[in-house]
Amino acid sequence: MSQENTKAITQELKVQALILGSSVAIFWLLELADLFVFGGSLDLYGIRPHSLLGLRGILFAPFLHGGMGHLIANTVPFVVLGWLTMLHRTRDFFVVTVVTQLVSGFGVWLFGSPNSIHIGASGLIFGYLGFLLLRGYFERRLGSILVSLVVGILYGSLVWGVLPSSFGISWQGHLFGFLGGVLAARLLARRS
Repeated sequence: MSQENTKAITQELKVQALILGSSVAIFWLLELADLFVFGGSLDLYGIRPHSLLGLRGILFAPFLHGGMGHLIANTVPFVVLGWLTMLHRTRDFFVVTVVTQLVSGFGVWLFGSPNSIHIGASGLIFGYLGFLLLRGYFERRLGSILVSLVVGILYGSLVWGVLPSSFGISWQGHLFGFLGGVLAARLLARRS
């Protein structure tokens, strides 16, 4: 590997770390502010199904969490799956994030329980999972297929989260996030 390639890879990894680090920092700063300054009232900016005002939550919900346990549970898979999403091309992360956020958000808004508020980055996490699992299928490239297999082995059990399981967990966000990731995989596929 030439010195130029090494520099380019190092620079790309720095950019990826900055993107993921900034996202996680926003999650944590907002949750700390919500807990210690706003007394949990920022959660009201989440997705409120069937409410026009609740549509704003499509933009804000991924950045809000229901306490430190929720935030911690979302941080590691967000970083790992987010980084794997940008591994091939950093810009894929942004496309997958936007498509997933919109599909997940509108899905929750349409099919979520009335009088509920949906928050958290889980929709994005399931979007990255859907993207990574199906990208290999749509692209039919060896590298993408290998990443799909590794993600399937490490995180495949998360797929059960798209089914209704526990009260207070937005399975709708998981399901539509996953579908958003699959849609993004199809949109970004480059077959060889």
